[in-house]
Amino acid sequence: MAEQPEFARRQREFAAHIRDPAHRPRPADVEERRMAIYRDLFFNNVASLLAGNFPVLRKLLADDHWHALVRDFFVRHRAQTPYFPEIAQEFLDYLQNGRESEPWDPPFILELAHYEWVELAVSIGEEGREKGDADPNGDLFSGIPLVSPLAWNLSYRYPVHRIGPDFRPDTPSPEPTHLVVYRTRGDDVEFMQINTVTQRLLQLLQKNPRWTGRRAVTRIVDELHHPRPEMVLEAGRQLLEDLRARNIILGARRSAP
Repeated sequence: MAEQPEFARRQREFAAHIRDPAHRPRPADVEERRMAIYRDLFFNNVASLLAGNFPVLRKLLADDHWHALVRDFFVRHRAQTPYFPEIAQEFLDYLQNGRESEPWDPPFILELAHYEWVELAVSIGEEGREKGDADPNGDLFSGIPLVSPLAWNLSYRYPVHRIGPDFRPDTPSPEPTHLVVYRTRGDDVEFMQINTVTQRLLQLLQKNPRWTGRRAVTRIVDELHHPRPEMVLEAGRQLLEDLRARNIILGARRSAP
């Protein structure tokens, strides 16, 4: 292997100290006062960015725990992107795959972080070019409903949408929490807590992009073995309209995919 150029070696030494000053010495020819400026600048910028991306998680952790978490992210994780908007996803990957849990971790830390990341991802997502393929006023029952790519159908063990300083559950809920996080027509991010029937309807429409609304609702009627199928069909029609009003469904497809 070719010898590493001197400038590259010095750059790595410099970066290693910024990342892990407790274990990696600063370059000998850089005075401590100057080095401290770089250490604080890098760390504080990332800590501030993550606090903005994960505001609830930040409020729940004591300052020393939060700073330890960010420092461990700095030391352990090797980001695959240089873009600031994608650092939140890198942090989530670190929590899921690169971090050893601490005694002070809330039991819902991963689910809460994922939920907060989803809110960010939906807010900045550029998907939705399919919108031109939808007739916003089309018949959702006889036509093919088009679910917005910025409507994320999620399930959690904890009620993550309620977690905050005044509500910190110690154990999972008896039943899963089903949520849709979506972007409105005004580009606001909102969530809707849904039941298993609504979740199943969205799953069927997303997995079967040629199905009409009637076919998807009829499948649910069959799965429920409901004694009054006509009642479920009408409720399904109304549910489709409600989802359209919220911009979770963009309309009826103009043409089959």
